[in-house]
Amino acid sequence: MQVPDDARRRLRAYAPWLLGLGCATLYAAVSLARLHRFASRSWDVAIFEQAIAGYAHLGPPIVDVQGPGANFFGDHFSPALAIFAPAYRLFPHTETLMLGQALLVAVSVVVVARAGTRHLGFAPGLAVGAAYGLSWGVQSAVDFDFHEVAIAAPLLALAGAAYLDRDWLRVAMWTLPLILVKEDLALTVAAVGVVLVLTSGEGGARGMSGQARARHRGSTGARRWGIGLALAGIVSFAVTTVWIIPAYNAEGSYRFWPQDEAGIGLAERLVGLPVALVSPSVKLVTLLLVLVVSVALALRSPWLLVAAPALAIRFLSDNESYWGTDFHYSLTVMTVVFVALLDAIARTRVHGPDWLRPVAVHAPTAAAAVAVALCASFPLWTLIEPATYDGGTRADHAGAVLAAVPPGSSVASDIGLLSPLVAERTAYWVGSDLGTVQPDYVVLDAATWSGPARDGVDYAEQLVPGAAYERVLHRGTFQVMRRVGT
Repeated sequence: MQVPDDARRRLRAYAPWLLGLGCATLYAAVSLARLHRFASRSWDVAIFEQAIAGYAHLGPPIVDVQGPGANFFGDHFSPALAIFAPAYRLFPHTETLMLGQALLVAVSVVVVARAGTRHLGFAPGLAVGAAYGLSWGVQSAVDFDFHEVAIAAPLLALAGAAYLDRDWLRVAMWTLPLILVKEDLALTVAAVGVVLVLTSGEGGARGMSGQARARHRGSTGARRWGIGLALAGIVSFAVTTVWIIPAYNAEGSYRFWPQDEAGIGLAERLVGLPVALVSPSVKLVTLLLVLVVSVALALRSPWLLVAAPALAIRFLSDNESYWGTDFHYSLTVMTVVFVALLDAIARTRVHGPDWLRPVAVHAPTAAAAVAVALCASFPLWTLIEPATYDGGTRADHAGAVLAAVPPGSSVASDIGLLSPLVAERTAYWVGSDLGTVQPDYVVLDAATWSGPARDGVDYAEQLVPGAAYERVLHRGTFQVMRRVGT
């Protein structure tokens, strides 16, 4: 039975959106399931929620979790978080942020899929979009609570789609807002500028669709826009890390600068950079997985250079959590890699060596197969496991703790239940300096401690000198202490 032309056109038009809807559903399921199991792995979502709550009430992004009255700008420059404020004002729950993140990342999938179908054809383009949506970096990001890089994913996808069209104005339009997402993304803006300068010197429109080739012939601004973006990125990074963030930071500094090591001079550092980028081996594994998702064909596209700052910052850091495949650090890298794959396939089809053209033909299918195969080792696979949706006794105990700490009260907590306590209470982290603050409650979770279990009352009274506490709940690994006097 032959499908009518109108139906075929509608299918082609709607397919990327249906793919995005499916991805959004999967992402939301992963995030919300972890949240409802009370299995948050960090304090990050609590920090972001307090910052967004400040914006939602037309105030500064005060993050008491980092210390009473601490301004989030003292840690990161991320004013773009304010885009969540209207939704959070209407629905002040952690789930609002999780759903917003799922939608933003899914929008980037739609953009990549649409660009793919436009430049490669329907089936190959949709396959690349699906490979991106299922990629390990995206999965790891949506599994790790909530982060501002979710805003960067659709911006990078839109900038990449504009690059494929050789529309330099649109590239700049979608790239520049990255400066407002996070301070280190300013270096990504600079990298886009470098790529535009390199592209302007190609001397032709190799590997482009007819529409893109016409735009390329009619545009002479790639170099100009590239230089502008490079300068804007470098200046923005300098201003935010040297001036804005230190101005709001209690110690007057940007704490993410590499730490000085005694006895190591500048020359030795420069000589050791190549080794530092691939050692220890976990960095090399991550780098190989970045290339594997595109069957290494993305190496043929200049756009891949856009991922260089993010990878370099991670691998040169002394923080081991940056090096591997966990957490949210590879989300923007995945977005860049799959746009680079689209560009590389288009280039290879038109102007590639004969031996490589068959690889380009089968690359979309291979990329999708790799993404599906890797799912077995990453979070989406857990959606078929019943335990993913059942928090067990821990969830029951956590619910009792939340009921024991009334909304509107102040509470100091360790990481265990810090995130769910934030939405309706003034929450602090027990590891920060509370100053003169005397929280109404102290919540502890033995599952987050290392070493012997602590007596909750003694710990609370040491944490808040001059205050007296009594234990009002001890359920499983949780203890709740209430302040009864000073």
